[in-house]
Amino acid sequence: MTAILDWPVTANDALGIDLWTADAIAAATGGSVAGGPFAVAGVTTDSREVIAGDLFIALSGESADGHRFVDGAMARGAAGVLVEHPVPHPHVLVANTAAALNALGRAARARLGADARVIGVTGSAGKTGVKEALFAALDRGSPGAAHRSVKSYNNHVGVPLSLARMPARSRFGVFEMGMNHAGELAALTRLVRPDVAIITTIAPAHIGHFANEAAIAAAKAEIFEGLQPGGVAIIPADNPHDALLTHVARRHAARVIRFGSAHDADVRMLDAIPTASGGALVTAEFGPGSGRPRKVCYTVSQPGAHWAVNSLAIMAAVAAVGGDLGAAGLALAELPDLAGRGARHRIAAKGGDHSGHALLIDESYNANPGSMRATLAQLAATPARRRLAVLGAMMELGDGSHGYHAALADPLLAAGVSHALLVGAEMAALAEALGKIATSRLAAPVTFVHVADVAAARAVLETGDWAPQGGDAILVKGSNSVGLAALVSHLVQRASPAGDD
Repeated sequence: MTAILDWPVTANDALGIDLWTADAIAAATGGSVAGGPFAVAGVTTDSREVIAGDLFIALSGESADGHRFVDGAMARGAAGVLVEHPVPHPHVLVANTAAALNALGRAARARLGADARVIGVTGSAGKTGVKEALFAALDRGSPGAAHRSVKSYNNHVGVPLSLARMPARSRFGVFEMGMNHAGELAALTRLVRPDVAIITTIAPAHIGHFANEAAIAAAKAEIFEGLQPGGVAIIPADNPHDALLTHVARRHAARVIRFGSAHDADVRMLDAIPTASGGALVTAEFGPGSGRPRKVCYTVSQPGAHWAVNSLAIMAAVAAVGGDLGAAGLALAELPDLAGRGARHRIAAKGGDHSGHALLIDESYNANPGSMRATLAQLAATPARRRLAVLGAMMELGDGSHGYHAALADPLLAAGVSHALLVGAEMAALAEALGKIATSRLAAPVTFVHVADVAAARAVLETGDWAPQGGDAILVKGSNSVGLAALVSHLVQRASPAGDD
């Protein structure tokens, strides 16, 4: 009975419960404390997001100086601020707040316990979903011991901010890292210093900044440069750039794990059986290269073949950091929808099959040629009376933009889309391609309209045959800058679904 009641003693017991004290912030950043001691429970660079007990970091940007918002941050309950000049509030004074944010992130990484493990995630698509699923999997096995970057905080501000928010007691940290130019990931991964680094896939995202797709792969492979001794690289075996990624990974990683359907993948998909809810029952084989041979079977709640494949990377990472695979499987089965990245909503709809509702698939956060094709394939597998696609422009595709947009015609047709609403100037290429197909076949296989912006798209969806009907499946996908999230919000906020007689 005594053994049952004994509370385990760990090295973390000696750590304080505050996220940061003023003295610790000053020590990490080389700053000086003024205005009295303070301790914080959170960190933010946006005064609008401040909650009681936060540290507000006043960054000086091109469009706004964060020092203008110090008073407002304190009024919202900030416990202290990090600033470049004295203010009449508790603060840590530094020479440069941007440099101090990076220093605070480095200090947060350095203070983790020796048994803590950090995972870095990048890729042309799917990195936010994989990051969220990894956090859920690790948190399920070790409640309260996992930390991750929120939203898509994956750039030169978001990554150090996410690190600075990591409690010293964390056992696991999961960080998303993005880039749109060569060299950016190298800097980020040296901040994160991952024990495990994942590349989800390589696709022509941001290709306008690169010579070709191989150059994108090389830039993504920079994530391996920050791997710690004994680190593990996890890469997509089915990708055309597998050889390039493997070559770079082996220069930095003690072990390389390749995941996918390829016969020689270290974590190989044996089967993925669709479930009634739209997800998949996945059976995977962990080969000798994965560290410990075994077979596992688990359910993935999220729909789409890409989720089934990415789940292999997630399970490989959980195993690599000593997590609980059983708990990870349960977490994947219960993973909630992600706004802008596949979230599904029942929205009010009239007519059609008289059910009173339609299915809205929210992929509004981002888009590139690879993710567009994958999502259209997912739409094709979705049972529906009609399939409608609201597709926004894909950005940063450079000189190949016209061709990449026009090439969506075939997957659009293959998905059985009856109505395609194309939003943004770049989508003129797809409208042209669909028009040529209609002319060559003497009948329009897809009814399509090309509009300039979200306001015009909303007007179209409120008229005639374009209005959502009972039994419809409506996909909304485009680059974030197009603003399709506002259209999704409008459709979701319609009257609650009801039966239609």
